[in-house]
Amino acid sequence: MVDAAPLYEVLRDAIRTEEPVALATMVEGPNPGAKLLVRPGHAPAGSLGNADLDRVVVRDTLGALESGLSSPRHYGPLGEARQAEVAVFVEAFAPPPQMIIFGAVDFTAALARVAKVLGCRVTVCDARPVFATAVRFPAADDVVSDWPDRHLAKVGASLGPRDAICVLTHDHKFDVPAITAALATRAGYIGAMGSRRTHTERIERLRAAGVDDTGLARVMAPIGLDIGARTPEETAVSICAEIIALRTGHTAPSLRDTEGSIHR
Repeated sequence: MVDAAPLYEVLRDAIRTEEPVALATMVEGPNPGAKLLVRPGHAPAGSLGNADLDRVVVRDTLGALESGLSSPRHYGPLGEARQAEVAVFVEAFAPPPQMIIFGAVDFTAALARVAKVLGCRVTVCDARPVFATAVRFPAADDVVSDWPDRHLAKVGASLGPRDAICVLTHDHKFDVPAITAALATRAGYIGAMGSRRTHTERIERLRAAGVDDTGLARVMAPIGLDIGARTPEETAVSICAEIIALRTGHTAPSLRDTEGSIHR
């Protein structure tokens, strides 16, 4: 059997630096115990014993890193789909999901705390340096004083389907550029706070900024699930619950899809 120690060293170092990495291990098939290490942007290391099988498993493993989920996979001897002669367990070690919150407000502090409980890496961003301070948002991993669109121009390429952008600014001069820039990323969740009237006005401004129906459909606004939340902490729970529901594909009563007053 091929010595797997070098693969584990690379795996260890990648996990320590929060670099996305996955280890595929054959648990049933001609080479039980064979391993394949996959890192985006790097050549795969190791082998499951067949080049065609390796190619298919690398593709599926990169998909597992996108979702952050570990799971068993089944193939034919050459990587054929819908066959079960070969079983491979894919362990995905994805970095923590990112949440970027725009707007240094009371709801932001509560959302940062709840998001940290869920394992997110949280960034708070506001263009006003007097409000964007680590003292006000101790739960955040990073507090940035910058305009939302400029910040997303720097970090947007790193965002993927597991990541969330929450716009809590309540100010068109901030939230329209923030949402427009957010729509240019691959973030899996984009939410915006505000009343239904505020969002109706926001939609007009977004359309004027060139956002089409497909883009508008990505925006969860008013933000959060319709659970009757009123306090910042309750609202934070409703937002995080909506993110989980969207990520897992579960149907839930989003405020965006209901009518009437948000606060009954």
